[in-house]
Amino acid sequence: MSSVERLRSLPFEVRQYLLVIGNYWAFTLTDGALRMLVVLHFHQLGYSPLEVAMLFLFYEAFGVATNFVGGWLGARLGLNRTMNVGLGLQIVALGMLLVPSSMLTVVWVMAAQALSGIAKDLNKMSAKSAVKVLVPSNSQSAQSALYRWIALLTGSKNALKGIGFFLGGLLLTLIGFQGAIALMLAMLAGVLLLSLWRLRADLGRTKSKPRFREVFSTSRAVNVLSAARLCLFASRDVWFVVALPVYLYDQHGWGYWAVGAMLAGWVVGYGGVQTQAPKITRLVQGGARGITAGWALALASLPALLALLPLEADIFWLVAGLLLFGVVFAINSSWHSYLIVRFARAEGVSMDVGFYYMANAMGRLIGTVLSGWLYQAYGLQACLWVSAGLVLASAVIALGLPAESTESDDAEPIH
Repeated sequence: MSSVERLRSLPFEVRQYLLVIGNYWAFTLTDGALRMLVVLHFHQLGYSPLEVAMLFLFYEAFGVATNFVGGWLGARLGLNRTMNVGLGLQIVALGMLLVPSSMLTVVWVMAAQALSGIAKDLNKMSAKSAVKVLVPSNSQSAQSALYRWIALLTGSKNALKGIGFFLGGLLLTLIGFQGAIALMLAMLAGVLLLSLWRLRADLGRTKSKPRFREVFSTSRAVNVLSAARLCLFASRDVWFVVALPVYLYDQHGWGYWAVGAMLAGWVVGYGGVQTQAPKITRLVQGGARGITAGWALALASLPALLALLPLEADIFWLVAGLLLFGVVFAINSSWHSYLIVRFARAEGVSMDVGFYYMANAMGRLIGTVLSGWLYQAYGLQACLWVSAGLVLASAVIALGLPAESTESDDAEPIH
């Protein structure tokens, strides 16, 4: 049997989900490359760390707004449409960066990044909500399968984003900023055409049209988990987005490809650990509250220990410590991603997921701005201390979760 015949023999839901994953993977690859291109290219042009961080201000801010309304749009229009709109907006954003270098002003780049932020979060919300739609969740075994699917999607996404970081640095070295942007634009255009052709029209659309005020979650579990997620992702981006790449480039003389390779290795490893998170968290006994808070406490100690080291003298311990941070952070992130799909309502799942990822985007926004400002004013150690404090806050907030995951209407308790 040929590969095409095997693909056609798969259940319809599996084929649809493969389309969703392929769409999400392609988008993620270009999104990671674009971030690295912008950081390194504009730092090379003389932008300060805080100015580079400001280039991502609209990217993160519009991601917050997109998640706020994206779930509502997905429930009304269908997840396929919100996913395709995300792809289309990313293509427009890339096109805006193809103008001559003299036109790449701060305002212009921020506008392009705003479109990219909207695109990214529409695409991510659509992909993660589609799991709830396509994977049944009416039994404990189905819940285990749901966790594995979420871990696979999240882990593979982050692995590809890491590869994107490396490609961004490599392409900047080989074909320059505009050549790399043009290549990514052409790839995404092909993906969009395939998605428009094959993805089901009513994926995730609710039978009743939800009102706009329903974008605010009424579930205590969703609200608490969202707040914990905000602090968790701010703790990563406060050192990851601007501070670390600029530190490696300026203080240790790393080249573009080396900086890209370091961040790529971190994110690829992080994604790989996420795919194994179900096996790891199964070793820890307890309900949603205890597991979430416990893993956050384990993570909080790592940036605090790194902040105590003489980082300028030996880069090895910084790299090793941040790699370990990535391992524990990956487990936290994957567990959170599973819990939100578990807690979300079966009818209108995209609205709960959208609200949760609004908090995720707000955490990235806070972390990005702090990354540029803290590094410029106080250095990398300050970024690491703030990272530790934010993870600790995430652990405290998680104590407000239910002991067992019984908030969702159709969920079974986690054992």
